[in-house]
Amino acid sequence: MNKDLIRYSFPIIIIGLFLHACSQPEPETKSTTPNIVLFLVDDMGWQDTSVPFWTETTEFNKRYRTPNMERLAAEGMKFTQAYATPVCSPTRVSLITGMNAARHRVTNWTLQPNELKPRETDHPEFEFPLWNVNGVSPEAIPNAVHATPLPMILSQNGYRTIHVGKAHFGAINTPGADPQNLGFDVNIAGHAAGAPQSYYGTKNFGNTAEFSDSPWPVPGLEKYHGQDIYLTEALTNETLAELDRTQQPFFLYMSYYAVHGPIMANKKYLQHYLDLGLDSIEASYATMIETMDHSVGRILDYLDENNLSENTVVLFMSDNGGLSAIARGGEPHTHNKPLASGKGSCREGGIREPMLVRWPGVVQPESETDEYLIIEDFFPSVLEVAGIQQFDAVQTIDGQSFVPLLKGDQISTASRPLFWHFPNVWGPSGPGVGAFSVVRQGDWKLVYYHFDQQYELFNIRTDIAEASNLAMEHPEKRMELAAILANYLKEVDAQMPINRETGEAVPLPG
Repeated sequence: MNKDLIRYSFPIIIIGLFLHACSQPEPETKSTTPNIVLFLVDDMGWQDTSVPFWTETTEFNKRYRTPNMERLAAEGMKFTQAYATPVCSPTRVSLITGMNAARHRVTNWTLQPNELKPRETDHPEFEFPLWNVNGVSPEAIPNAVHATPLPMILSQNGYRTIHVGKAHFGAINTPGADPQNLGFDVNIAGHAAGAPQSYYGTKNFGNTAEFSDSPWPVPGLEKYHGQDIYLTEALTNETLAELDRTQQPFFLYMSYYAVHGPIMANKKYLQHYLDLGLDSIEASYATMIETMDHSVGRILDYLDENNLSENTVVLFMSDNGGLSAIARGGEPHTHNKPLASGKGSCREGGIREPMLVRWPGVVQPESETDEYLIIEDFFPSVLEVAGIQQFDAVQTIDGQSFVPLLKGDQISTASRPLFWHFPNVWGPSGPGVGAFSVVRQGDWKLVYYHFDQQYELFNIRTDIAEASNLAMEHPEKRMELAAILANYLKEVDAQMPINRETGEAVPLPG
């Protein structure tokens, strides 16, 4: 080859290689910050699923069709002893604040501002404390708990925060009524009310002239008015459309209105359950469960189809036990068996929930834990999952992270006491229904009823149905747990009802 050609070509080659290298796009760096999807189902009982959360498959498990819950259980961890509060707003406030209900004082369900419930104002024997009827607020306002909400912290740390469905965080016309005031960047159909006027698009989800003065019609879904579509399906459509517009990382809080009443059938699934011999109410209820599960499946499929599953943590939980005292078909207080009672009760049927977590690469598939946890634990757990170690919050946080359980660490929660406090009245009578304070530590659970200052003591491991009150047989255990409960209620300055005759507050246990 000509030496002059070599001499002139070599610099040109080097320059060309340099320009080629500079023109190539840098390799994409995969975000290590996980997306988080939290499914919260309203009023779903521990038995409202084909996934058994007990040592055996029950007739209720055989009744329901929830293949996507089965999918989560197969790909993640099942929690057999996950707890919430007996009614909805206290659970939701505990979830986004990390506070126990005794501390945050949103102890009953919220709706009207600055007002106790008629059952509380009209009670003949007891005067009820003005609990935080306005719910949670990011600013200090009367009759609300001032807190820094979980979605606000996530948003401040780079997450796009999406709220879908039921909010029920604050009373009408208070800051907490709008999820966007609590740190959600997007709010789809959430407002102050905790139930829909209607599940049917043909009924405009309740937005009709006859309900113009009602707080219950679902807002923001006008595009579906008049259509033959079920509310859960419309919410899912809007969720997937929002995810299409969303950059990672995201926090999706998929908070279903289902399966809260009114019990209204999704007709596409109804005949199957009628053919099982269920009455029309129970068959309709089962369709609501199946519709919710189908929605979960659509969202899981979206994550798969968009290569998001491997970097997305999925959590599934309910806000209280399944409805059983009212509105259901069949015998009251039996819809969560072997657990006793249901929503509104401090018995296991009112507070124990179906919980699942999928975290690829961290949670062992088909794993299970019997260690217990409570709803305020979601606050520190979600922040730890998100890798957020430093944050500012105005409130005291009671929750403890369950991430070590997800990672398979061999830890025991048996020494940790869990607390429930409900100085209110909820609805009809039934097992465990009434004003109460409760502590569980290890296998033992103590219930203290405010109205008559009576105790119930159960060993949950040997008596999951809470059929045997052992308060008289084990006075030392009763007194030990009563002292733990009383000390905690003192520590958080918990409210108690007042006896109208004496003018004195109900004494603390012990």
